Amino acid sequence: MNRCQEPGHGEEQEEVTGMVCQEADLKDGQMKEVTVGDQKVLLVRTQGQYSAVGSRCSHYNAPLIKGVLVGDRVRCPFHGACFNVRTGDIEEYPGLDCLPSYKVKVEDGKVYVSINKSSLKLTKRVKEMCSRAPDIEHTTLLVGGGPASLVCAETLRQNCYQGRIVMVTKDTLPPFDKPKLSKALDLDSSSILLRPSDFYQQHGVEVWTQKEVVSVNPADKAVKLSDGSLQRYDQLLIATGCRARPLDCPGWDLKGVKLLQRYEDAKEIHSSGLGQKAVVIGSSFIGMEVASYLSNKAASVAVVGTSGYPYERSLGPEIGKMSMQMLEEENVKFYMNDGVTEIQGENGEVKRVVLKSGIVLEADVVIAGIGVIPNSDFLSGSELEVDSRKAVVVDKFMRTNVPDIFSAGDVTSFPLTIRGDQRVNVGHWQMSQAQGRVAALNMLKKPTKCESVPFFWTVLVGKSIRYTGYGEGYTEIIFKGKVEERKFLAFYIKDDVVVAVASLMFDPAVARLAELMATGQIITKAQAQAEDLSWLQM
Repeated sequence: MNRCQEPGHGEEQEEVTGMVCQEADLKDGQMKEVTVGDQKVLLVRTQGQYSAVGSRCSHYNAPLIKGVLVGDRVRCPFHGACFNVRTGDIEEYPGLDCLPSYKVKVEDGKVYVSINKSSLKLTKRVKEMCSRAPDIEHTTLLVGGGPASLVCAETLRQNCYQGRIVMVTKDTLPPFDKPKLSKALDLDSSSILLRPSDFYQQHGVEVWTQKEVVSVNPADKAVKLSDGSLQRYDQLLIATGCRARPLDCPGWDLKGVKLLQRYEDAKEIHSSGLGQKAVVIGSSFIGMEVASYLSNKAASVAVVGTSGYPYERSLGPEIGKMSMQMLEEENVKFYMNDGVTEIQGENGEVKRVVLKSGIVLEADVVIAGIGVIPNSDFLSGSELEVDSRKAVVVDKFMRTNVPDIFSAGDVTSFPLTIRGDQRVNVGHWQMSQAQGRVAALNMLKKPTKCESVPFFWTVLVGKSIRYTGYGEGYTEIIFKGKVEERKFLAFYIKDDVVVAVASLMFDPAVARLAELMATGQIITKAQAQAEDLSWLQM
């Protein structure tokens, strides 16, 4: 179902053709951005052949010319999505859509690109999908309304699955772009929907919002919903994600104490923070992004963290110190190596946060970002295996220990290829999408392993820190550039091997390293230490 339709002969006159370069202009492994009509096109030469695809990443429109070309695929410099340069098909996430691909002709030493006039303005291409056939009773039930469920549904339809697809979500919205919530809290719901509502109708995907699965009965192949109704399934995907960990100190239930989980939470944090005194508890990714967002909107912002610096465990003290300084310049105050003993209120509304050090912070709104808990409680009694953190245990095919039940996304504990199949729980948007795809292909008996390399990003005061790999247990960080100048590349070392990389203002280094890891290359500590980084082909 994934045909890139070339215009037929009857449509020749409907094409715009441009001579874009001489045949000798590009060598193998080189890219160039060219213009045909008014459309920017990414021209690529690999193995002696020219191909042309859309020039902008389908995720957030990043210019792919600034990305990394390895073999037949280009990786976005910003968030790591990958596209096949011959077909335009998306091969790694984030994002949902493919790139348009264009006809290329080489004649008399000149390279010509032709674009169908009807698609001249298109920057992305939705893969062809089937819909439901009413006479097919087979039902695939997707529990959770996040990126894993959406990509699973789309992958099923892209591969000619015509059975019934039902997606059940507690949210009020169909699948939406959750990473945006903590970076720009005051977003209109329509601007963050991953697909418009008519998309689901067109492709026969039922989306049940504001419904919750409360138990699973594998013997009967049925789930029970919170309204008491039962829904049977032939294949089941558990993609319920994680929930924000609540505070457990006195006063956690006062009005004005918030967790960021749903679209409505983001709107509430925005409106209750405007011109008010905000206290953020937790100095990791969610807490720091919320503090950054509120820094020019709230009357004051204080961040309380248990470590010496933000991100100390994940990114290290140097990057943590730099991040802290970035927000201090925006008048955010930090109370590190501290914790909360009590939140005090008046008339049921939050007024003060009392710290372990004895410091008392005035507060009109308190936002907690202190970690997450896998949403797997409803599986108790179902025989599905969960680990000590309550994450659902899956293999590389996204299969659980129960036949016909798969799991994907933040709720899973899965074997990570780049760490020798060490079992991990990774809460990355891109990984959830990749696992949703793998689950769908295995549901369709197309054996596919999840081999993706983790990739994520965080945004502070308009600056993006990018990260790839899996750094847990690292023992050393090797820096290129200068962290204090806010332009650096950081290599995380464990057992003399690079296990993860982070960067700021050093594109496309993280994208390049993600591609090297994806192809199975081992990057040594000696390579990271070398003065000469030419092996990175920046």
